Amino acid sequence: MKRLIKKQVLIPVLALAVLVGASSFKSDFFEIAKQIEIFTTLFKELNMNYVDETNPAELMDSAIKNMLSELDPYTQFLNEQDVESYKINNSGEYSGIGALVRSYENKLVVVEPYQGYAADKAGLKAGDEIIKIGETLVADFDDNAGELLKGANNSSVDVTFLRQGETKTATITREGVEVDAVPFYDMIDDKTGYIVLSRFNRKASKQTQLAMQDLKGQGAERLVLDLRGNPGGLLSEAINVTNLFVPKGELIVTTKSKVKKFNQEYRTKNKPEDEAIPLVVLIDGKSASASEIVSGGLQDLDRAVIVGARSFGKGLVQRPLKLTYGTQLKVTISRYYTPSGRCIQSLDYWNRDAQGNAVRNTDFKEFTTRNGRKVWDGGGVMPDITIESLKTNSLIDALEENNIVFDFATDYFYDHNFDSVENFNFSDGDYNAFKTYAQEQNFSYQTKTEKLLEESMNGDDTLLGGDVQEKYKDLLLAVNRGKITALDTFKKEIQKKLEDEIIARYFYRDGLYKYYLTHDDAILTAKELLADSSKYAAILK
Repeated sequence: MKRLIKKQVLIPVLALAVLVGASSFKSDFFEIAKQIEIFTTLFKELNMNYVDETNPAELMDSAIKNMLSELDPYTQFLNEQDVESYKINNSGEYSGIGALVRSYENKLVVVEPYQGYAADKAGLKAGDEIIKIGETLVADFDDNAGELLKGANNSSVDVTFLRQGETKTATITREGVEVDAVPFYDMIDDKTGYIVLSRFNRKASKQTQLAMQDLKGQGAERLVLDLRGNPGGLLSEAINVTNLFVPKGELIVTTKSKVKKFNQEYRTKNKPEDEAIPLVVLIDGKSASASEIVSGGLQDLDRAVIVGARSFGKGLVQRPLKLTYGTQLKVTISRYYTPSGRCIQSLDYWNRDAQGNAVRNTDFKEFTTRNGRKVWDGGGVMPDITIESLKTNSLIDALEENNIVFDFATDYFYDHNFDSVENFNFSDGDYNAFKTYAQEQNFSYQTKTEKLLEESMNGDDTLLGGDVQEKYKDLLLAVNRGKITALDTFKKEIQKKLEDEIIARYFYRDGLYKYYLTHDDAILTAKELLADSSKYAAILK
């Protein structure tokens, strides 16, 4: 049974943003005022009369988060710290230790130290578990302990961490950190340039343009733009990056909202850097938002061939709205549409299943590109050429979500030694060791088939006799056996995840991208396609 979102939950933001018809506005305003008064009196009485001491700030934070959880995951309340993090993500500059960390209940795990920055210079490695920052135990810190690692330039922080079961300490001197939108670019061969665009902060279009100019100076006559793993960012930068390849005045994005002023058309405003250079854009399941605006727009305009796997499918636009006391509401204000008119939103957050999960769109509508090629909405950007090793499934997702790949890579790093990326080799024996490791971790995941079987077995349908129930159980056992076999079935896809994680441990991101130039399936496919001008042109026509 589908659960529909209550209309009044959406009204506070929308009704205050614009005045609609007089009668409906009066009705809506009365309902808002009524609900606010009810909540205010409830909140006051609860805090005054509850048997134990309450924390008003925590209660309110919980109330806000639960209210917003009814909408989509991108509509969020930002406290003062969140606002600062939001600014950092957009600017690409901050002061800290220069490492990506993941927060757990009683520890912080270093996911990636950035090459040449403070954490790296202090000797921290991916997989290190930070348990103490200064005199503060991470387990005793109620908020995000990662904030304790930030601070002014040249200030120091002592950290205690676990590495392979051994307790270690390090003193890290904080410094300014610049997060490049283009962390790497190089020549694939003497005529093909390669640019990695990892995020859409304020540096994205300028750094992409400078990389293009440099590569063309080295002889590049064709180009590969890698948007894999790029989660998006600024809408304006997505337009500007697309503008590097298409003429001034092209429609790239249309946004549609209930609020009239948010209905806009976004066109390119500048002279392009190169509107003729043959172009391949790489995407995968983690390419989202601004990445999909660029890839979807270039696809619709028949300006580039898209290679890889289906993108994430985020067709929603957010805008931060200022609230009191330095807080903000990052709210979804509109959906965006590519030049052909398609919205690539893959999840329907406004109609949910019985478990409250967003329903995935399966009814795709057909659109056409400028040259008449067929494209579809509702499920992300579909590549023109699919790379099997970039596809994902419930097994691969579970291996990553349960940190099986990450933790195996940590152990592998300390058990093996490679002096150069050229000598790196992940053997069949190494993969067999991973299979053994994965099975020992006893992680669980549920396939769609398994879920349907369990629902059928646990249902109230008394027409199913004992024999049928037993056959269901046999099928479930077969599915579980198939999960083990799946580690072999999807070896190529899983091994790529492992190699990416392991190579970055030894040679950082720079080494990983260099390895890609000669080993990555998507890049090799793009290189071959661009070298065959007739095949490239045939795809776009």
